[in-house]
Amino acid sequence: MAFDVSKIREEFPILGRRVNNRPLVYFDSGATAQKPLAVIECVDRLMREYNANIHRGVHHLSGKMTEMYEEARETVRRFIGAEHREEVIFTAGATASINLVAAAWSDRYLHEGDNIVVSEMEHHSNIVPWQLAAQRKGAELRLLPFDDSGALCMEMLDSLIDERTRLVAVTEASNTLGTRPDLEPIVRKAHAVGAVVMVDGCQGIVHGGGRVADRGYDFYAFSGHKLYGPTGIGVLYGRRELLDAMPPYMGGGDMVDKVTFAKTTYAPLPLKYEAGTSNFIGAVGLAEAIRYVESIGMCAIEEHESQLLTAMTDRLSAIEGLRIYGTTADKCPIVSFTVEGTHPYDVGMILDKMGVAVRTGHHCAEPVMTHYGITGMVRASIGLYNTLEEVDVLANSIQRAVMMLK
Repeated sequence: MAFDVSKIREEFPILGRRVNNRPLVYFDSGATAQKPLAVIECVDRLMREYNANIHRGVHHLSGKMTEMYEEARETVRRFIGAEHREEVIFTAGATASINLVAAAWSDRYLHEGDNIVVSEMEHHSNIVPWQLAAQRKGAELRLLPFDDSGALCMEMLDSLIDERTRLVAVTEASNTLGTRPDLEPIVRKAHAVGAVVMVDGCQGIVHGGGRVADRGYDFYAFSGHKLYGPTGIGVLYGRRELLDAMPPYMGGGDMVDKVTFAKTTYAPLPLKYEAGTSNFIGAVGLAEAIRYVESIGMCAIEEHESQLLTAMTDRLSAIEGLRIYGTTADKCPIVSFTVEGTHPYDVGMILDKMGVAVRTGHHCAEPVMTHYGITGMVRASIGLYNTLEEVDVLANSIQRAVMMLK
């Protein structure tokens, strides 16, 4: 089926609204994507007809909701290419997923004198948990830098990854630069010394990522709300042997086998890491979002977004004084920029007055800003529902903002 963006836009109700008396032009999907009717109606139906706690009830609603929850797990497993359903853990989001690994994995595997390698382009959620783990265990945190184009300095892998390296934390696609680094040499080098690889897939999963088993990832995290799904739901993939060996992260209901004051034993995977009442409605909504993007076709979406990225890069590059950060060849559809003589917040506020939604600031990637010697950027991130006409609106609005600010 041909990719028809006009029909796709009809499936996203929010795109029909007006902001400041202008049509909404939404270029902030990298922060959170808008939701199609399929997801909205799925969540509404679950709340109206099936809402009941899972795994604990013998009544009809509980059984049905449990069934849909576990079907959602299988949908995610297939989508990311995991070998076993037990390797899919539902969490509150990617941040929760990474913190789970940083706490439970480091408790079992990280020791004084070991080191963790983290790339310079990471989101704070893939930096701070490893800082905390290293401080707690007396380990060293090492930095894999990137060059000014936004490419990781792969030539430094041999000097950074050694026999005391226990984990490498790296993004599948930078939320600020759009860089999609080649992770194969990182995975190969890490595994050669017995280290594991934690991949932040928040942007990558939306733009051709995943396939975790094929690519040798040991851990992989992403959030549903960036994949056109509900907020408050995320996924952690972990190799089964690692998850089995790690201790629980949180205690509570559903993660236990037997509880006595003398000793508690724990439920098998995946429940071992799903303490408390899970976001079962969010999980089923995420599965619906996955089915939605698959129905369009991930390759078709990527081709459409690539065309928009090329057009946006060309239009914005023509604006005097505008600098784009992240210029690698195979980047995902994110364009971050500054304009000489203006502040990112001022540009963003004026764009909002014109109905254009972008992100401003350090994008929870402050080391990236430090690398370039700036305090913030404007970021335009493309979704499957954006159009070439909207790219023109963005470029024209930026030009108008610059004229007002200079």
